Parts: sequence; C-alpha cells; structure tokens
Amino acid sequence: MRKAYKTEIKPTDGQGIKIRKTIGTCRYIHNMYLANQKEYYEETKKFMSGYDFSKWLTNIFVPENPDKDWIKEVSSKAVKQAIMNGERAFKRFFKKESNFPRFKKKHKQDVKANFPKNNKTDLTVQRHRIKIPTLGWVRLKEYGYIPTDGDVKSCTVSEKAGRYYISVLFEEEATPETYIHSEGIGIDLGIKEFAVTDTGEVFGNINKSKKVRNLEKKLKREQRSLSRKILKRKGDETATETRTNLDKLNLENKFTGVYKGSNKRQNILRVQKLHRRLSNIRTEHVKSVVNTLVKTKPEFVTIEDLNVKGMMKNRHLSKAIAHQTFYKFKDYLSCKCKQFKIELRQADRFYPSSKTCSSCGAVKKDLKLKDRRYICPECGIDIDRDLNAAINLKMLKRYTILT
Repeated sequence: MRKAYKTEIKPTDGQGIKIRKTIGTCRYIHNMYLANQKEYYEETKKFMSGYDFSKWLTNIFVPENPDKDWIKEVSSKAVKQAIMNGERAFKRFFKKESNFPRFKKKHKQDVKANFPKNNKTDLTVQRHRIKIPTLGWVRLKEYGYIPTDGDVKSCTVSEKAGRYYISVLFEEEATPETYIHSEGIGIDLGIKEFAVTDTGEVFGNINKSKKVRNLEKKLKREQRSLSRKILKRKGDETATETRTNLDKLNLENKFTGVYKGSNKRQNILRVQKLHRRLSNIRTEHVKSVVNTLVKTKPEFVTIEDLNVKGMMKNRHLSKAIAHQTFYKFKDYLSCKCKQFKIELRQADRFYPSSKTCSSCGAVKKDLKLKDRRYICPECGIDIDRDLNAAINLKMLKRYTILT
C-alpha cells in the first residue's frame, strides 16, 4: 500500500530559487511537449512517445539552441517526469478517462516538480528535515509528521502563495484489521447546513462563520485594490512601457518570491495568500466532518449524486455551491471508506430524497426549495427537510457501490 504525506517546508533562499527554477522549467517542458505533439501529429498522423521526445530534447533541441541551456540547470529527472506526465495525460485522453491535455499557465501555480530517488541516501527523513535530490537537506515546518522509517519512493515539491510544500510517497505494508461495524448512515448535503445525518447530527456551514466572512471581506478589499492597479488600456504605449519597466525592475527577484519595487506584485501575493487560507479552512472543515462520520465505523454510508455542474448554472447560488467543496467531501470520504472497509453507496441522481416521505413513502411533487419543513400530505408527519432526506438515503434499496 502506498501512502503520501504532505507538509510545508522551509527552504533557504538558494533552495527556493532552485525550486522555482525547476517548477518553471517543468511547466515549459510540459507545454512544449503538448505543442510538439500537435505539430508532429499534423505531419505524420502519429504521436511521439515521451521517451523519444526526451531523447530529441537532449540530443537535438538543446544543442541546436544555445539560448535554451537553462534547461540543463535543473534536475534532469524532474524534466523527464514532466514529459512522462504529459504522455500519461494523452493516454488518459485516448482512453476517454479525461479531457484533452491543456497548457499549464504560470500564474495558476498548478505545476509541481517531482524529485525521484537517485540513490540510497536521497529522501532520508529525519524528525526536523528531509534530504531532497539536487537540493540537499531542507527543514520541515512540522516536526515528526513524516515517518522516519519507511520505504520512500519519490517526493513532489510545489509552491503556493509564497509557501513551499513537499509530498513524500511511502510504500507501506497493508496490515489486515478487523472492524466492528454499526448500522449504516445516510448523509444529506446542502447549503444551509453542510451535512445532516439520519440520526439528526448537523454539521454547520463553515462559510457562515465569522472568521471566514471577515477573510472574504478582506479578500474583497485586496481584489479591488489590485483591480485599480491593473493597466486596462491594451495597446497603449505608456502601458507597454510601464509593464516593461516593472519586469526589468523585478527580474532579479522573480525566483526568490520577493517582489520589490511593485505594489501590484505585492498585492497579488496578498490575494494569493488569502485564497490559500480560505481554501485551507474549508478543506480542514471537510476532513473533520468525514473523520467524525468514519469514527463511528458504520456498515455503509449512503450519499446522493449531486449535479454540481448543473447547480452552478444558477447565478444566485453558484458561489455558495462552489464554496461548499462537495467534490472534496466525496473524494476524501471515498478514501476513508476504503481504509476502514466501509461500503460507500451512491443514490441515483434523480432519486427524490427530499420529496419522499420517510414515514409512508409518499412523494410530494410540489415541494419547493424555500420549504425547510416537510409536511406529508398523506400521513401528516412534520419533519425537517434535510433530516427526511438523510433517512430516505439510509433506507435506500437501489444504489451504486463506489467502494
């Protein structure tokens, strides 16, 4: 069994420059591989493998283009891994498992640098530091989180909003464990409350807390300030000259994460940090809800198949739905159910869990979204709408097994 541990690291200024150079080079090579595949297919109606592209890059492209020697300044294995990731994306597309690969943008910060294990001394983990290939010893921010004993396979370094993170992949022996399961759980997800179980346990919406609202107000102010600094007049010579001067002024600091001489770049970093902080709060809330549910060790967990893409078309609720992070909840719940041998069930997308009476089974077709109480026209039961849906999900007979 393979398991990854992700935590924050504290590299030196020199190590930070190497990390940012490696990430930038991997992004460039990934985009170059995608562009080359398109041109190669138009000429030969075939696709070039990642291995052949790597040989062409090393033996032909770099020697014929001396201005591209900076590709050799970073880890060659990290560059090869970026090519293999692009090849894997194409294979997934041909198998209809994903969409066509996209070019990676610099400001999206979705590029990671993979450092495979070159020798036995690489990826040595101690309580307060880890030895990364081509970087050396790097200090960990959280001591003792990554196990010091284990078979380390590789590590991935990423950067978000001026902070650096490492994900270390371990290969561990799967120990069979026996769990005593209780009865199942039905979970109804929503916007007013994040989740409601069939037992009446309610998990609140973290986006309504005072802490998140204050951060969102601060983010709104920073975004307005940034918007005023952006030069909107396209094609203006003054705007072009100003952009050139800003780029020259910050050229020496583009890898260090220090943005001197530009209030706009400082503002961008502040906006990124606020986005990252809000994302961490919402993710932590999702994990706490899942851990609370899994600790009861139920026999099964039933959730509903939400049409989030269709719900996002409602311009009045799209922002609230996006902030609920339903996909993260489902993904994390699926991983925990696999770990604890719990059956994860999913109801049909068109199953009327909220409109069906949990007592007599009658369907109330005229139930509206503003109706927070379910009053059955047949048996007269008066129950909370979300609780009624959770009970129906628990008693569901037809479902799809996810884990």
